[in-house]
Amino acid sequence: MVVSDRIESAPGSSKRSSRKRLAILDAATEVFLRDGYLGTSMDEIATLSSVSKQTVYKHFSSKEALFVEIVSSLTDRTGDAVHAEMPPMQEAGDVATYLEAYGYRQLSIVLTPRIMQLRRLVIGEVSRFPDLARVLYERGPQRAMGELADLFSQLAADGLLAVKDPAMAAVHFNWLVMAQALNQAMLLGDDAIPTPAEQRRAVKEGLAVFLAAYGVKR
Repeated sequence: MVVSDRIESAPGSSKRSSRKRLAILDAATEVFLRDGYLGTSMDEIATLSSVSKQTVYKHFSSKEALFVEIVSSLTDRTGDAVHAEMPPMQEAGDVATYLEAYGYRQLSIVLTPRIMQLRRLVIGEVSRFPDLARVLYERGPQRAMGELADLFSQLAADGLLAVKDPAMAAVHFNWLVMAQALNQAMLLGDDAIPTPAEQRRAVKEGLAVFLAAYGVKR
């Protein structure tokens, strides 16, 4: 049943509006990731979110605007989960333990089926939405590299890593721990996403190579 679109002045109407917006975003994410941009119907999004099509357009002016919002918000939330929620390095006890936890967190979050589906979708629509692909890159991989570079700069200043070029060290770390698993998942589909045990092994072995190059020799 379609929820009433009547604008209410009573207290709580803004909360109801927010709930409708979130319901639309959730439904739209499901449909876009399943059917692609061209295959997505605003009518189906309205039905799945239990609002009218008019309400969908009240919150999002077009299908393109809704698509942009989904890509931007999913990318931002993924980056926040990787970087903003890591415990301080002091809690890990040593740099190797911390970087292993950091690498596994990054890899396991990026390799979730929803994020893989989002990446494939944006890549498939890059000619139609080049600016959106740039958003995904800047708020995803580029942000990850920047966060890692800042981390390595601080660890080098603390005498825990031997890093002269933090940005290049970030590239090396990122691809040593992520390249094989990420390419496998991107190209072969969700069924090819490595298991948690395989991801941990990839991180551990990639980190060993990284520390051979950047670890402090005692």
